[in-house]
Amino acid sequence: MSGSREQILGRIRSNLTQAAGPLRETPEVLEKRTIAHERGIRPSRVDKDAAGLVDLFVQRAEKVNATVARIASIDDIPDALATYLANENLPAAFRMSDNPDLNAVPWDKRPALEITKGASDGKDEVGLSRAVGGVAETGTLILASGKESPTSLNFLPETHVVMVKRSEIEGTYEDGWDMVRAKGALSRAVNFITGPSRTGDIEQTIYLGAHGPRRLHILLVDDA
Repeated sequence: MSGSREQILGRIRSNLTQAAGPLRETPEVLEKRTIAHERGIRPSRVDKDAAGLVDLFVQRAEKVNATVARIASIDDIPDALATYLANENLPAAFRMSDNPDLNAVPWDKRPALEITKGASDGKDEVGLSRAVGGVAETGTLILASGKESPTSLNFLPETHVVMVKRSEIEGTYEDGWDMVRAKGALSRAVNFITGPSRTGDIEQTIYLGAHGPRRLHILLVDDA
Protein backbone atom coordinates (compact mmCIF):
# COMPACT_ATOMS: atom_id res chain seq x y z
CA MET A 1 0.00 0.00 0.00
CA SER A 2 1.43 3.41 -0.93
CA GLY A 3 2.49 5.75 1.84
CA SER A 4 0.04 8.48 0.79
CA ARG A 5 -2.89 6.05 0.72
CA GLU A 6 -1.99 4.71 4.17
CA GLN A 7 -1.76 8.27 5.43
CA ILE A 8 -5.24 9.09 4.11
CA LEU A 9 -6.79 5.93 5.56
CA GLY A 10 -5.04 6.55 8.86
CA ARG A 11 -6.50 10.02 9.00
CA ILE A 12 -9.98 8.59 8.32
CA ARG A 13 -9.54 5.99 11.08
CA SER A 14 -8.45 8.69 13.48
CA ASN A 15 -11.44 10.90 12.67
CA LEU A 16 -13.85 7.97 13.00
CA THR A 17 -12.37 7.11 16.39
CA GLN A 18 -12.73 10.70 17.57
CA ALA A 19 -16.31 10.86 16.30
CA ALA A 20 -17.20 7.59 17.99
CA GLY A 21 -15.75 8.60 21.36
CA PRO A 22 -18.64 10.80 22.62
CA LEU A 23 -21.17 8.18 21.45
CA ARG A 24 -20.22 6.06 24.46
CA GLU A 25 -21.66 8.84 26.62
CA THR A 26 -24.76 9.44 24.51
CA PRO A 27 -27.35 9.01 27.32
CA GLU A 28 -25.52 11.51 29.55
CA VAL A 29 -24.92 13.95 26.70
CA LEU A 30 -28.55 13.80 25.58
CA GLU A 31 -29.83 14.25 29.13
CA LYS A 32 -27.61 17.28 29.61
CA ARG A 33 -28.80 18.83 26.35
CA THR A 34 -32.44 18.14 27.19
CA ILE A 35 -32.14 19.87 30.55
CA ALA A 36 -29.87 22.74 29.53
CA HIS A 37 -31.61 23.92 26.31
CA GLU A 38 -28.37 25.42 25.05
CA ARG A 39 -28.66 28.56 22.93
CA GLY A 40 -27.24 29.14 19.50
CA ILE A 41 -25.73 32.38 18.25
CA ARG A 42 -28.32 35.14 18.55
CA PRO A 43 -28.45 37.29 15.39
CA SER A 44 -28.26 41.03 16.03
CA ARG A 45 -31.37 41.70 13.92
CA VAL A 46 -33.61 40.26 16.65
CA ASP A 47 -32.33 42.63 19.33
CA LYS A 48 -35.53 44.65 19.22
CA ASP A 49 -38.50 45.46 21.40
CA ALA A 50 -41.80 43.61 20.97
CA ALA A 51 -43.07 45.96 18.25
CA GLY A 52 -39.78 45.68 16.38
CA LEU A 53 -39.94 41.88 16.47
CA VAL A 54 -43.44 41.94 15.01
CA ASP A 55 -42.30 44.22 12.18
CA LEU A 56 -39.33 41.93 11.52
CA PHE A 57 -41.59 38.87 11.52
CA VAL A 58 -43.87 40.45 8.91
CA GLN A 59 -40.91 41.54 6.78
CA ARG A 60 -39.32 38.09 6.85
CA ALA A 61 -42.61 36.27 6.22
CA GLU A 62 -43.40 38.41 3.19
CA LYS A 63 -39.87 37.90 1.88
CA VAL A 64 -40.60 34.16 1.54
CA ASN A 65 -43.91 34.72 -0.30
CA ALA A 66 -46.29 34.59 2.67
CA THR A 67 -48.93 37.31 2.98
CA VAL A 68 -49.80 38.98 6.27
CA ALA A 69 -52.93 40.79 7.42
CA ARG A 70 -52.60 42.78 10.63
CA ILE A 71 -55.88 42.62 12.52
CA ALA A 72 -56.99 44.66 15.52
CA SER A 73 -58.85 41.83 17.27
CA ILE A 74 -60.34 38.38 16.70
CA ASP A 75 -63.68 40.11 16.01
CA ASP A 76 -62.20 41.32 12.72
CA ILE A 77 -61.09 37.89 11.53
CA PRO A 78 -64.31 37.01 9.62
CA ASP A 79 -64.10 40.18 7.53
CA ALA A 80 -60.36 39.82 6.97
CA LEU A 81 -60.65 36.19 5.89
CA ALA A 82 -63.67 36.79 3.65
CA THR A 83 -61.82 39.65 1.95
CA TYR A 84 -58.72 37.52 1.41
CA LEU A 85 -60.71 34.64 -0.10
CA ALA A 86 -62.53 37.02 -2.44
CA ASN A 87 -59.32 38.76 -3.53
CA GLU A 88 -57.69 35.40 -4.32
CA ASN A 89 -60.80 34.21 -6.18
CA LEU A 90 -61.21 31.35 -3.71
CA PRO A 91 -64.50 29.84 -2.55
CA ALA A 92 -66.03 31.25 0.63
CA ALA A 93 -65.46 27.92 2.36
CA PHE A 94 -62.71 26.49 4.53
CA ARG A 95 -61.90 23.77 7.03
CA MET A 96 -60.48 24.89 10.36
CA SER A 97 -59.02 23.21 13.38
CA ASP A 98 -61.35 22.69 16.34
CA ASN A 99 -59.38 25.20 18.40
CA PRO A 100 -60.84 27.27 21.28
CA ASP A 101 -59.47 30.55 19.92
CA LEU A 102 -60.85 29.89 16.44
CA ASN A 103 -64.17 28.73 17.89
CA ALA A 104 -64.36 32.04 19.77
CA VAL A 105 -64.24 34.04 16.53
CA PRO A 106 -67.67 35.61 15.76
CA TRP A 107 -68.12 33.81 12.46
CA ASP A 108 -71.79 34.78 12.36
CA LYS A 109 -70.63 38.21 11.19
CA ARG A 110 -70.04 36.55 7.82
CA PRO A 111 -72.86 33.98 7.49
CA ALA A 112 -71.92 33.31 3.85
CA LEU A 113 -68.70 31.60 4.96
CA GLU A 114 -69.00 27.81 4.91
CA ILE A 115 -67.03 26.33 7.82
CA THR A 116 -66.15 22.71 8.55
CA LYS A 117 -63.92 21.51 11.37
CA GLY A 118 -61.34 18.82 11.91
CA ALA A 119 -58.55 17.15 9.97
CA SER A 120 -58.40 17.60 6.20
CA ASP A 121 -58.95 14.69 3.84
CA GLY A 122 -57.11 16.46 1.05
CA LYS A 123 -60.22 17.78 -0.66
CA ASP A 124 -60.29 21.17 1.09
CA GLU A 125 -59.07 24.17 -0.88
CA VAL A 126 -58.51 26.30 2.23
CA GLY A 127 -57.37 25.33 5.72
CA LEU A 128 -57.33 27.55 8.81
CA SER A 129 -54.99 26.75 11.69
CA ARG A 130 -53.99 28.28 15.02
CA ALA A 131 -50.25 28.72 15.53
CA VAL A 132 -48.45 28.33 18.83
CA GLY A 133 -46.36 31.33 17.87
CA GLY A 134 -43.93 32.82 15.40
CA VAL A 135 -40.19 33.42 15.00
CA ALA A 136 -39.18 36.90 13.85
CA GLU A 137 -35.68 35.79 12.83
CA THR A 138 -37.02 34.01 9.75
CA GLY A 139 -40.75 34.85 9.59
CA THR A 140 -41.56 31.30 10.68
CA LEU A 141 -44.79 29.94 12.19
CA ILE A 142 -44.78 27.27 14.90
CA LEU A 143 -47.62 24.73 14.82
CA ALA A 144 -48.03 21.79 17.19
CA SER A 145 -49.95 18.70 16.15
CA GLY A 146 -52.97 17.49 18.11
CA LYS A 147 -56.75 17.32 18.19
CA GLU A 148 -56.98 21.12 18.26
CA SER A 149 -54.41 21.51 15.46
CA PRO A 150 -54.46 18.66 12.89
CA THR A 151 -51.22 18.52 10.93
CA SER A 152 -53.16 17.66 7.76
CA LEU A 153 -54.47 21.25 7.67
CA ASN A 154 -50.89 22.49 7.44
CA PHE A 155 -50.03 20.57 4.29
CA LEU A 156 -53.04 19.29 2.31
CA PRO A 157 -55.11 22.39 1.35
CA GLU A 158 -53.56 24.51 -1.41
CA THR A 159 -54.19 27.61 0.69
CA HIS A 160 -53.14 27.64 4.33
CA VAL A 161 -54.36 30.45 6.59
CA VAL A 162 -52.87 30.72 10.08
CA MET A 163 -53.90 32.81 13.06
CA VAL A 164 -51.19 34.02 15.44
CA LYS A 165 -51.14 36.78 18.06
CA ARG A 166 -48.66 39.65 18.28
CA SER A 167 -47.69 38.61 21.81
CA GLU A 168 -46.66 35.19 20.46
CA ILE A 169 -43.92 36.51 18.18
CA GLU A 170 -40.49 35.60 19.55
CA GLY A 171 -37.02 36.51 18.32
CA THR A 172 -35.23 33.22 17.65
CA TYR A 173 -35.92 29.52 17.29
CA GLU A 174 -34.66 28.96 20.83
CA ASP A 175 -37.14 31.57 22.09
CA GLY A 176 -39.84 29.80 20.11
CA TRP A 177 -39.03 26.45 21.73
CA ASP A 178 -39.15 28.13 25.15
CA MET A 179 -42.67 29.34 24.34
CA VAL A 180 -43.74 25.88 23.12
CA ARG A 181 -42.55 24.34 26.41
CA ALA A 182 -44.11 27.11 28.52
CA LYS A 183 -47.48 26.61 26.81
CA GLY A 184 -47.27 22.85 27.26
CA ALA A 185 -47.55 22.53 23.49
CA LEU A 186 -44.92 19.81 23.04
CA SER A 187 -46.62 17.12 21.01
CA ARG A 188 -45.81 14.27 18.67
CA ALA A 189 -44.95 16.80 15.95
CA VAL A 190 -44.02 20.48 16.08
CA ASN A 191 -43.87 22.03 12.62
CA PHE A 192 -41.86 25.14 11.82
CA ILE A 193 -43.35 26.59 8.63
CA THR A 194 -41.60 29.34 6.69
CA GLY A 195 -43.63 30.52 3.72
CA PRO A 196 -45.60 28.33 1.30
CA SER A 197 -44.21 25.04 0.03
CA ARG A 198 -41.50 25.46 -2.58
CA THR A 199 -38.93 23.58 -4.62
CA GLY A 200 -36.12 24.47 -6.99
CA ASP A 201 -35.70 20.95 -8.36
CA ILE A 202 -37.30 21.76 -11.71
CA GLU A 203 -34.59 23.45 -13.79
CA GLN A 204 -33.53 25.34 -10.63
CA THR A 205 -36.64 27.50 -10.90
CA ILE A 206 -38.54 28.17 -7.67
CA TYR A 207 -41.99 26.59 -7.87
CA LEU A 208 -44.57 27.18 -5.14
CA GLY A 209 -46.92 24.44 -3.95
CA ALA A 210 -44.84 21.43 -4.95
CA HIS A 211 -45.12 19.54 -1.67
CA GLY A 212 -47.85 21.44 0.16
CA PRO A 213 -49.78 24.74 0.15
CA ARG A 214 -48.87 27.22 -2.56
CA ARG A 215 -50.33 30.07 -0.51
CA LEU A 216 -49.65 30.95 3.13
CA HIS A 217 -51.70 33.77 4.61
CA ILE A 218 -51.10 34.93 8.19
CA LEU A 219 -53.78 36.59 10.32
CA LEU A 220 -51.70 38.56 12.82
CA VAL A 221 -54.00 39.59 15.68
CA ASP A 222 -53.07 42.56 17.85
CA ASP A 223 -53.59 41.47 21.47
CA ALA A 224 -51.10 43.93 22.99
